[in-house]
Amino acid sequence: MSKKSNSLFAFLLGTATGAILGILYAPDKGSNTRDRLSYKLDKYRSILEDLIEDLINGDDLPNNAAKSQGQKVIDNAKERAEKLLVDVDNLIEHIKSEDSPKAK
Repeated sequence: MSKKSNSLFAFLLGTATGAILGILYAPDKGSNTRDRLSYKLDKYRSILEDLIEDLINGDDLPNNAAKSQGQKVIDNAKERAEKLLVDVDNLIEHIKSEDSPKAK
C-alpha cells in the first residue's frame, strides 16, 4: 500500500472509531442508543442479504476466463458477507440481551 492509501485508511478508521465512541458515550439513554444501533444493524443486514442474493443470481457473464475469475471474486465476497451477517446477528443479540429486563 502506498503512503497515501495508508493515510486514507487511518483517517477512515479514526472517523469510524470516533463515530462509534460518540454514539456509545452520547448523553442519550442506553436503551435508546441500543435501539438505534440495532435498527441500523438490521438495515445493514438487509442490505448484505440483498447483496448476497444478487451475487448468487448474477449469471449474466459469458463462459470464459473472466467469468471464472469473476466467480472467484463473487464467492469470496459471498463468504465475507456471510461472515459479516453472522457478526451483525451476534451484535444484535448482544445489544438486545443487554436491553432485556433480565440483564438489569
